[in-house]
Parts: sequence; C-alpha cells; structure tokens
Amino acid sequence: MSLPEASFSSKSSLPLLHLPENYNYIGVFLTLDCNLHCSYCINRFGVQSAGHRLMTRDQWLLGLNRLSSRPDLPITLQGGEPTLHPDFFAIINGIRPDLQVDLLTNLEIDGARFMTEIAPERLKRDAPYASIRVSYHPEVMSIESLAAKVLAFLQAGYSIGIWGIMHPRFTAEVVTAQQYCHSLGIDFRTKEFLGEYDGVMYGKFSYEGALERREGSRVSCRTSELIIGPDGGVYRCHSDLYAERTPVGHILDPELVLSSDFRRCDHYGFCNPCDVKLKTNRFQEYGHTSVEIVIEPFIK
Repeated sequence: MSLPEASFSSKSSLPLLHLPENYNYIGVFLTLDCNLHCSYCINRFGVQSAGHRLMTRDQWLLGLNRLSSRPDLPITLQGGEPTLHPDFFAIINGIRPDLQVDLLTNLEIDGARFMTEIAPERLKRDAPYASIRVSYHPEVMSIESLAAKVLAFLQAGYSIGIWGIMHPRFTAEVVTAQQYCHSLGIDFRTKEFLGEYDGVMYGKFSYEGALERREGSRVSCRTSELIIGPDGGVYRCHSDLYAERTPVGHILDPELVLSSDFRRCDHYGFCNPCDVKLKTNRFQEYGHTSVEIVIEPFIK
C-alpha cells in the first residue's frame, strides 16, 4: 500500500526533488481508470490491484511542482486515461511553466472544452515526436472519428499525433488507419504489441524469464524512470504500480530522495513488459530498457 498522503498534506511547500542523471522518463499516472476496455491493455498484464486512491489537485501540484527536471525530460501525464481525473484541467494548468508536459490519451474527451481550457503552448516542446500522443485501438475506436478530432487539434496549433499498437489480431486495421491518417497530414506511428496472444509472447525484451509469471532468480534492479501512482506513491517499476506493491516513497514526503541505486527485488518473473522491453529512449535512440537487472547467483 502507498504511504498515507494525508500525513504530508498540511505542507504548503516542499524541498526541490532532483532526478538522477540516468532518469529517462517521468510517468505521472493521474488515474488507472479508463473509458475504453481494450482486451490487450498493457496495464492488465499479470496481477492487477483492486485500485488506488486519487490525489487531489492541490496534492498533485504540491508534489509535481517540487520536481527539478531538464528541458528534454517532460512530465508525462498518463493512466489509465488521465483526462478522467476530476481535476485534470486544473492540474495541467497548475504545473510550473518551466516544467515541460506531455500527455498520453485516447482523446475520448470533449475536444472543444480541452482547447478552451488548455493553451497549445502548454503541451508543445522541441522533440522528435508529438507532445500529445493519442493511442488508437481499432477494437474499440473509429479511425475516421479519431482523425477528425486530431485534425481539429492540429488546426488549433497543438502538437499531436497518433500511435497504433500492432496487435497481431489488428495489424491490418492499424496499417490501413496509418495510411488514412498520412493522407490527411496526421503523424501516425506504430508501436509493437507487448504481451501474450494465442500462446505467443510478443515484443523484444532484455531479460530472459522476466515475464514468465513464476518465481525465478533473486535479482537486484534499478530504474531509469520516475513512476508516480494515482495515490502519490513512487514505484520502482510498472509491475509494482499495477500490482500495488509497497512503493519506495511518496511524492509528498519532504524527505523523499530519488535514487538510481540497485534495490533487491523478489518479484522477478512477474515484470511488466513496459519495464523490460528493448526500445528507444526519449531521444529516439534504440537500445534502451527502463530497468537494469542483475541476476544473483543461485544458492542452494
């Protein structure tokens, strides 16, 4: 369970929180709720917890505005579907202007209200990909409707693009959608499907046995990501977040120190694909993995 954020909520300001140099990502999970129900959702890989409490607007802003980040390392608001948080607009507009912000969303929102509440400049930075990254899931979405929404955002000056998951069941639909969007001038990119389908594990992963979902080797692990759950807990990895294991700290704890040290892990074999995938870093350089794992020698 997360640390009790109520014990920190009386603070009006907190010390700056410095990120280790090796950190490549700041993932802020405003909520794990979603208004879509994709059968292959990566958030449901393996064990899923019963749910997290949500922090309020004031708590999120107190925690996020203490971050000392770099211009090329944005705060990425995600979920679930982050726009479902009841204070979403107040949170995004209340983040310090010098902190860059990205958004992962399915765009199943009131676009007119979004564009009224949030200026395009709040979600725009110098990067090789869009700041608003929209997920396309043909199982539950219409590409024509989604493309129309994205075009409206583009015409209003937002940095926005679409990403389609190349699930083996929907590959043809995603390719067709990509061609359609390119014909409209929309940036549509694809991402490989991560997970199991029809008995086959899809994805390129850096550590053998990490996804077998059975107890394996004793390991030490360190992260290159700051992962903050809906309750403000700071988690070692996506697997810990989704399974609601004990966090390593809380974003509202004035004594929190972010670490790039190795930590003992007793859950190897129950990793989440996001953590052990071989992928690009934030500069689009291939060969990055979110965690580094050292497998300890087996002792009888």
